[in-house]
Amino acid sequence: MNSFTFAHVSDLHLPFEPALSLWQHFSKRQLSVWSWRRRKLLHRPEILDALASDLRSPDIEHVAVTGDLTNFSLPDEFRQAAQWLEALVPAARLSLVPGNHDALVPVVATQGIDHLAPWMRAEAGWPTVHRHQGVTLIGLNSALPTAPLLAQGALGSDQLARLEQLLKEEGKAGRTRVVLLHHPVADGAVSWRKALRDRAGLQAVLRRVGAELILHGHARDARLDSVAGPGAPIPCVCVPSSSAVPNPRDEGARWHRLCLYEEAGRKRLEVDVRRWTPQTQTFAGTARYVLCLP
Repeated sequence: MNSFTFAHVSDLHLPFEPALSLWQHFSKRQLSVWSWRRRKLLHRPEILDALASDLRSPDIEHVAVTGDLTNFSLPDEFRQAAQWLEALVPAARLSLVPGNHDALVPVVATQGIDHLAPWMRAEAGWPTVHRHQGVTLIGLNSALPTAPLLAQGALGSDQLARLEQLLKEEGKAGRTRVVLLHHPVADGAVSWRKALRDRAGLQAVLRRVGAELILHGHARDARLDSVAGPGAPIPCVCVPSSSAVPNPRDEGARWHRLCLYEEAGRKRLEVDVRRWTPQTQTFAGTARYVLCLP
């Protein structure tokens, strides 16, 4: 691996004005509609336009999206999300995993998640694998419908078993393994109401076979956590919503420009933090740091 530069965005919540049918009012979607009515001005189209412009920069080789493109899991929302992704970058240059809002309630695949299939490329099931140079992006699906007021996720034993084998194979090949999922892996990153139910199982897999980096969303603020690996801690980097106006509950739209490279035989990750600036109506670099990867 010489260097690989890619973007991490999450929780886009593309603006969409819902029109629920009578039976849809008697579902979890109604709670999301009430929440959207209170917060509808937070996820702004002009921020999304500026984000798309940034992500089309020629130095961005790939884009990783860690879920929550939609708000209500409505069929028209999935079609809108597909159109937004299609206009962003070629499908081969984007890796997508779903978030809890993309699985708010059970939806027939042909009316929902199938619209996002070109960017997930999960025809063979989860985890998904996207290889670029010496880097392997491994996508996990933690999204599932839950009871009202819950936003939990789960991977399941089958997905965890396939992940362990995949991490082992990619590690033996000497590739840099980047795991993408929506929900945090580290304990305490979010409340129990929003947590990954089987994160202990995922942590056990990572402790046995390792990974070099974990990227996720779902938390309202940016986070840098770690989980145990076989020899050294594995960094867990969270980006908050990449489309939200700064407000008392959200720190504001942000995305990370990530550059993986090797220096003196050690793998490094340079994180360039780009935040929405209301005064200029653009994203600007506000911080930069380097992580040593296991």
